[in-house]
Amino acid sequence: MGTVSQFHESLRPPAHRIESEEEAISTARGLAAAFRHQESERDINRILPFAELDALSVSGLTAITVPPDHEGLDVSNALLAEIVAIIAEGDASIGEALENHFCALETLRTQAAEDLKASLFARVLLGDRFSGAAFTDVAELTAEGPGYRLSGRTRQAPGILFADWIAAAATAPPSRPVTLYLARTDEGVQVVDDWDGFGQRTNGSATAIVGTLHVNADAIAAAPSSGYSTGISLGLLLKAGVSLGIARAAWSDLMAAIGDRSTTVLPRIGERAIRIEATAAALERAGRKLDIAQVNPVEAAMADAHFSASAAVILAGETALDTANALFELAGETSAGIGLNLDRHWRNARIHALSLARDKLLHTAGEYMSEPGRT
Repeated sequence: MGTVSQFHESLRPPAHRIESEEEAISTARGLAAAFRHQESERDINRILPFAELDALSVSGLTAITVPPDHEGLDVSNALLAEIVAIIAEGDASIGEALENHFCALETLRTQAAEDLKASLFARVLLGDRFSGAAFTDVAELTAEGPGYRLSGRTRQAPGILFADWIAAAATAPPSRPVTLYLARTDEGVQVVDDWDGFGQRTNGSATAIVGTLHVNADAIAAAPSSGYSTGISLGLLLKAGVSLGIARAAWSDLMAAIGDRSTTVLPRIGERAIRIEATAAALERAGRKLDIAQVNPVEAAMADAHFSASAAVILAGETALDTANALFELAGETSAGIGLNLDRHWRNARIHALSLARDKLLHTAGEYMSEPGRT
């Protein structure tokens, strides 16, 4: 294994190794401050943040969930959600790419065989980035020698444009859910920049298209059977982290826009501030429950973590939209200038919420709380 990882025909230096949770959060704050400087310009002109994602990799922040068995730090989930929120406050699109990266690593941790985990976690420690995706139903995966022949396309997913590896869900015959680990540089893998959403404009969403590719059996992992898997719950928690970051960014611009007039709207400002604080507390609670489920992955613990993560992500999405709306309600006409681009917070919150199966989460939460003996 070399000392550099390759990305877009450029050499990226090996990543720094973060040694503590304190260093991780300090690193996140420094990066977020840098990302915020030109975040609005990137949004207006859809300038993709390749350099910023490389800075994330080199800092070591993309490797903070690597398990200790593979020489990683493995930060707590509450801290991980806060770190994603901090990055998303600086740039919501970068936060979403980071969200998808960490979710792919949790899938790797829980599903893959030891040899595959050892190989790919080593790449993560060097700075490689991952993106999770899912092949469409018409994708073909057929047995071929020691593995499968793959053809098809994924659905759009954030971060694919920035990824070195794609963790793609598929169905192996006869009907076995699996995850395929594909290198972006594999011959036969084409990534198409086809994202044109009005929000999260620079999140690296793309479609991966595979003409014909042989995937070795050792690059395939079985999918979890539980609907409450820690991977699903972590995805909800980190999605909540991005929404919290959007809310905080909108709040910061709100306070700057109203300036000395803040005393005339103190109750309404206080209401939004409390909602943001309550949202952060919900993420912290869900993170602690997810810690328990990861250590002791029994069905009851995983269901409890899923319920709390569902509550956090729904609350965070509502808080992001409410705060983005409040920016214009409280700041008035001074916030409406096109050059200010303050509408990006609402656009980001709205687009980020679209992929959340809210009704399904509410239904599942109702079932969970209706179980006999639950109070």
